[in-house]
Amino acid sequence: MNRLQLQAVVVQVQSLRYTPAGIPVLNLVLEHESQQTELDTPRTVKLQLKAVAFGALAETLQKQALNDAGNFDGFLASARTGKGVVFHIQAFSKT
Repeated sequence: MNRLQLQAVVVQVQSLRYTPAGIPVLNLVLEHESQQTELDTPRTVKLQLKAVAFGALAETLQKQALNDAGNFDGFLASARTGKGVVFHIQAFSKT
């Protein structure tokens, strides 16, 4: 299974673009910070993650204010360059 649920803030948004088929695409960067427990020890987790959204969701996220928190659902895939991963956002809701 490849599912990711992440509470994060949008810290970077590129301009909305369109595929040759006319589908809206939005590339963005999400930032997450939380407290997790690992081996019974509390740990602060911070990360930035490249993300992409398509269609109506891309248009919605383009309007999202920077540094506003939200819940993001989707899956991970290899980046086009083969280096790293990209979070493909399939659902979004404000927190």
